[in-house]
Amino acid sequence: MNKRLLRFAIAAAAGSLLSSNLMLAQPSPTTPKPARVQITEGPEPERATDYLTIIRWTTNNPGGSPVHNGIVHYGTDPKNLSQTAKNPIRLNPHHPTTVFRVRIEGLKAGTTYYYTVGSEEAEIGKSDNVKSGVKRFTVEPEPGAASARRSGQ
Repeated sequence: MNKRLLRFAIAAAAGSLLSSNLMLAQPSPTTPKPARVQITEGPEPERATDYLTIIRWTTNNPGGSPVHNGIVHYGTDPKNLSQTAKNPIRLNPHHPTTVFRVRIEGLKAGTTYYYTVGSEEAEIGKSDNVKSGVKRFTVEPEPGAASARRSGQ
């Protein structure tokens, strides 16, 4: 009797694990596309240090597929923004706006960088047809980094 009960418990546990994985595999719904995507806040550096820089901006919800990329084109010459950073974001179809945050690592302290931002549907690489004007920021040294270098850490 105990063996039967044990087999049943194992089968029930395995069945529940398998069915829960099927639920997780269902794709997210697409969000209706607006007539025009536009930046409503930013872009601006949320943080700009030689360790980590984060550029943040908000748009109306761009719609389409559930995963989008925030894209920052940047460089030290405003006419040559040849470097690119991207970060994915999952849209919330129930929110009217979307906040994009893109990480950039390894910039040089004391250097001024110029940048523009935009976004795209990640799965197909289709642009949301939104692009900021050229902005700029200057990278600060990471707080505490100078004292750590002096002490040999």
